[in-house]
Amino acid sequence: MQIAITGTGSYIPAKIVENEDFGQHEFLNSDGSPFKNENHVIIEKFKAITGIRERRYAEKNLNTSDIAFLAAEKAITDAGINKEDLDYIILAHNFGDITYGQSQGDTLPSLATRVKHHLRIRNPKCVAYDILFGCPGWVEAVIQANAFIKSGIAKKCLVIGAETLSRIVDPYDRDSMIYSDGAGATIIEAKSNAGEILAHASATYAHDEAYFLFFGKSYKTQTEEDTKYIKMYGRKIYEFAVTHVPQAMYDCLSESGMAINDVKKIFIHQANEKMDEAIVKRFYALYDKEMPEGVMPMNIGQLGNSSVATIPTLLDMVRNEKLKNHSIKKGDIVIFASVGAGMNVNAIVYSV
Repeated sequence: MQIAITGTGSYIPAKIVENEDFGQHEFLNSDGSPFKNENHVIIEKFKAITGIRERRYAEKNLNTSDIAFLAAEKAITDAGINKEDLDYIILAHNFGDITYGQSQGDTLPSLATRVKHHLRIRNPKCVAYDILFGCPGWVEAVIQANAFIKSGIAKKCLVIGAETLSRIVDPYDRDSMIYSDGAGATIIEAKSNAGEILAHASATYAHDEAYFLFFGKSYKTQTEEDTKYIKMYGRKIYEFAVTHVPQAMYDCLSESGMAINDVKKIFIHQANEKMDEAIVKRFYALYDKEMPEGVMPMNIGQLGNSSVATIPTLLDMVRNEKLKNHSIKKGDIVIFASVGAGMNVNAIVYSV
């Protein structure tokens, strides 16, 4: 039985926020002290490291579950399935629905339930639930869908990654420029001659690494508010990622039975351009090879880091030839790989 990705869809917000839009921000160090450099220097250094030139923010009237629904509709149409035939809706996110201007996440009911409601699915046996797994959430949800189908308890699953990170960032933290909003959805189903999940690998490192990403107070120490925001130890995350992600990819490819020369594309979580390049280069170094040109499609420069949405959004763009110089065709071997809060790492080897 082949388990394939038969449909994709994405929602990329129309609102573009360029790096220059942060020119008047008051960026502070973690202790509340001001940076010595002016903002234009901070922004240029940020761009050089992350590759981000602009990012997308969701419209004020749309929430995470709304954009997840919009991406899901496209994936269902693309797969050509009846929505009532879905057995599972699995929605990866990290912060729930956050109403514009607010900071409290809303997960009651679950976002997957909200998407099912928006889709107007009547079938009660279509089970909807959320998964919290940091940025690797969409990849892990695909792994779960694969397991459900393999076990025989499901035939068709809708897997979504969606986030509105722009609503949970500290405006005084320069890392706020990294994050963005977006949603990507996929249909995973048992179908012959349509693609196949060949292998997968997952791991959680929580002994010393659990709080590399965490919720913390604003760097504006004079404020009385008790609101908390995404915070991270960037250097520790970089060192962790370039060590553990290449090995996870290597182990996964070995399990698949495919050779390194068979790999046509690597869809890696769009976290940081330099970090992603280092990960893929180290992966190829495990085979004593150089990273081939064009193997790693990237959209972080235009879309920023939308966490769980980056890989399914990137896949949808490449699959529909909306990313210059990148495409995939039937039979291509591709790898999905991600790293994020947990610290979690995962990978999938997939035959298109």
